[in-house]
This record gives sequence, structure tokens and C-alpha cells, in this order.
Amino acid sequence: MQPCSYATVDLLPHKPPMVLIDAVRAWGEGRLEATVAVRPGISFFVPEQGVPAYVGMEYMAQACGAYAGLQAMAAGEPVRVGLLLGTRRYLAQVGWFEPGQALDIKIVELFRDGSIGMFDCRIEHEGRTLATAQLSVYLLEPGAPLPGPAADE
Repeated sequence: MQPCSYATVDLLPHKPPMVLIDAVRAWGEGRLEATVAVRPGISFFVPEQGVPAYVGMEYMAQACGAYAGLQAMAAGEPVRVGLLLGTRRYLAQVGWFEPGQALDIKIVELFRDGSIGMFDCRIEHEGRTLATAQLSVYLLEPGAPLPGPAADE
């Protein structure tokens, strides 16, 4: 794996405050490691509790998106919008990611067929697994409209 020199905001089509992962630490063929510091001021933070563990699914999805963004940038292509199609077996060992925890988000690409992919994901803190899941994702073609109601409706 190699270090990442890009800011997370450059790898995802999101705008703050919805860029939830702090940084991509390393990436390589089919793998990526990102970090999130659980602290006041981040999205979904609840004082004295931290961040609900269900937000971990979005941390994982954004790590998958950052991986796709890095691949696009390496190929000289624009960063594309990705959609979370679904998850299998999201299992959180905790109810909350606690204030002060440094979360490590690790993803491994299991499968890719064109714009559809599946990733094995985990969130760890100091080597302890806090959450795991398999995510199915889809990359929209560059410039494709987002699914949903038309803008004029």
C-alpha cells in the first residue's frame, strides 16, 4: 500500500460537512485505509456519547468512495458519484463510537464488474474490531443525473 497525498474532500463528490472521513492513510490494489477521529464538531457527534455506531456504514461507504476517487484521479478521470446499493451483515460490536477514539476504516475490494462493486469493510480502534460489513456500491457515469425526482418537480 502507498500513502495518499490527496485531501479527502478532493476524493469524494461530497461537500463539508458531509465528508465524514478525516483522511486516507494508505491505499493500494483493492485496498484502502482511512481514519476518523471521534470529536466534538464532526457530523453526528453527540456530547458525552460520541457518534452512533450506525454511522459506521457511511464511514465505510465513504472509504469505498475515496478508493474510487483515487482510482479515477490516477487514471486522469473525474471523481464520480457513487451510490450505496446495500449492505450485508452490518454488525456493530458497540452502540457508539466514543469521544476521543481514532477509528481506522479498512476496506478490501471483493468484486468489481464495471460500475458495480462489493467491498469487505471493518472499523477498528487500537486493533479491536468495532464494526464489520460487506457493502455493494455503484458508480454513476460522469455527468449522470442523480436518481430521484426531477429537479423541476
